[in-house]
Amino acid sequence: MGAIRVHEFTTVDGVVDAPMWTMDYGFPDDLAASIGALTAPAQGILLGRTTFEMFAPAWSGRTAEDDPGAPFFNDTTKYVVSATLTDAESTWRNSTAVGGYDAGRVHELKAQGDLYVSGSATLVRALLADGLVDELHLYVYPLAVGSGIRLFPEGSAQQLSLLDVERLSNGVAHLTYGPATT
Repeated sequence: MGAIRVHEFTTVDGVVDAPMWTMDYGFPDDLAASIGALTAPAQGILLGRTTFEMFAPAWSGRTAEDDPGAPFFNDTTKYVVSATLTDAESTWRNSTAVGGYDAGRVHELKAQGDLYVSGSATLVRALLADGLVDELHLYVYPLAVGSGIRLFPEGSAQQLSLLDVERLSNGVAHLTYGPATT
């Protein structure tokens, strides 16, 4: 059985919405290496429609010379969870629309190998609720923005176990969580 590793950029107040605020902190080598370690074992990328629609134009034209992560994002099979998107391949090569969220279908994809998820807050909430996330990697930026989409909106509850903590050179805290131990 593969693992699902989720990567989220977040603020200290939990906002994950379109993280343009990360630009002020740069992308130092230790951050690149940390994210590279998450993507390295992945045999597929699992994305929600909104994140897919943001990533496709941003990544599809990049080469390894532009960004060392480009081959991973462009060459790896992408599974897009969406009840409305029917043709992902014409938008970004190696992309497949898999229909609306279905825990059983995600479990089947997970059985084929490791999956990487970036952003996709709605999808991640469902994956967490169904116990499908093996590692939740939160890159916590040292700022509060006050409003925006949060990974854990008001009224939601999720119990997790802290697996690791890493301090990055740009002041970002990389927190790794796994399923709660009982």
